[in-house]
Amino acid sequence: MLKVRLIAAILFLLIIGTLGIGASFYARGYRFDISSFKFLPNGILVVKSDPTGAQILVDGNLKGATDANISLSPGEYDITIQKNGYLTWQKKLTIEKEVVTQIIPFLFKSVPSFSPITLTGAYNPVSSPDSTKIAYYIPLSSAQADKTKVGLYILETVNLPIGFAKEPKMITDGIQEGDTWSFSPNGQEILLTTKAGVYLLNTNTFTPQAQRVNIASKLQITQTLWANELKIKNTSLLKELPDQYLNFFLRDTVNLSFSPDETKVMYTASSSASFKPNLLKPLPGSSTQKESREVLEGNTYVYDLKEDRNFLISEGKNTQVSWFPNSINLVIAEEGRIVLADYDGTNRQTIYQGSYVSPNAFSFASTTKIVFLTNLGSDSAIPNLYSLSLK
Repeated sequence: MLKVRLIAAILFLLIIGTLGIGASFYARGYRFDISSFKFLPNGILVVKSDPTGAQILVDGNLKGATDANISLSPGEYDITIQKNGYLTWQKKLTIEKEVVTQIIPFLFKSVPSFSPITLTGAYNPVSSPDSTKIAYYIPLSSAQADKTKVGLYILETVNLPIGFAKEPKMITDGIQEGDTWSFSPNGQEILLTTKAGVYLLNTNTFTPQAQRVNIASKLQITQTLWANELKIKNTSLLKELPDQYLNFFLRDTVNLSFSPDETKVMYTASSSASFKPNLLKPLPGSSTQKESREVLEGNTYVYDLKEDRNFLISEGKNTQVSWFPNSINLVIAEEGRIVLADYDGTNRQTIYQGSYVSPNAFSFASTTKIVFLTNLGSDSAIPNLYSLSLK
């Protein structure tokens, strides 16, 4: 009886062990091949999408719907994600054995709608660093019927529940053509420069022209404080990089901009450089898209701080590129069209083509809209800000 129990216990352990080993191999992508009668190493493609329920095609063959895990033998594949009413997402991916590759396509409406945000004109719009505010002004020529509307306005680009829409608010009056403004690094203040002086304004309150305080004598101090604030933040986010490359980003780039989730940085090189491989510890399942380790002056790139990958976005063109709030896409404002692209520069999709005042295209702080400036093709019409609904 004892012998039977011992044999049963051994068999039980063998079965459990076999199942455990099988589960481990399965999780690593191994699948049993009937023709060779062997477990062969595969890779796992994890596909999630926004919105869900999109079709997954691998080399043109339907493999299911998102969200899904697909086992594929090692190799290169053309992946297509499509859903009725949305632009098709396409990319060539390399699948490696025993490696999980995850993609999260963000799908945009194929026919987005747009509606006006302003009606009395909007000039010289400027976005805050975090894309939550847009500053613009209404000049006297646009507000002849009501001169009280002439001033500098703040539009908050944060979606609120239905019934709680925020209208643009004036933060100062007496603005004239030729006046300029810029946001502080935290977006809470605006530096207004006029022919009469330089003024620091709070973006949340109204300051009448008569009460503005000229800080021209302290301008350099303010600019130094802002520069130091920005440098401290950038240094903290880039601290994992070797000193040579940290210094490159801090000294030899312009338009340095981090993705909202702070895992990627977009920059325009002000000098050429060469990125050595493996600056950071490589991650399994990293992007297999073509990268550019040779950085050329004047080009715009995105560097992935987690995966140590550097992607070319724009070659020496006067093109405005900004982050979309999902940290996956970029907004590229070109002459006559607005393009959304993946952060690696691939999958470029035109979401608006027509007349607009380029390069004035900005993201909402949410992932639902783009704001752009247009007069709808009429040279005699006043340009206004319009929202383009993408979801």
